[in-house]
Amino acid sequence: MVKHDIQELNEGCSHSNSDRISHHSDKTKTNPISRLNRIEGQIRGVKGLIEKDTYCDDVLNQIAAIQSALNGVGKLLFEHHLNSCVIERIQEGDNEVIKELMITMNKLLK
Repeated sequence: MVKHDIQELNEGCSHSNSDRISHHSDKTKTNPISRLNRIEGQIRGVKGLIEKDTYCDDVLNQIAAIQSALNGVGKLLFEHHLNSCVIERIQEGDNEVIKELMITMNKLLK
């Protein structure tokens, strides 16, 4: 077994009715955290643009870029969720995860 495969096996989800958590390797967390750090900087930049009375169209374009970046993080996390937690729960016979998944998809597509 390759090191990457072992890391993937160490990842997964714990779920009970009241407490749900994910266990992901540092490698899996690095990309979304890095993206979110960039988005955080973009948001501070937009705040600065508004404080400096920057032309509205320029601010709106920056906001659109931030929304796109957030959507990218959402897609990344959603894909990882499907490939780990959802598959794991289906294999365990927990088909409630499908309803949960549909609710999540509807929220992401708003």
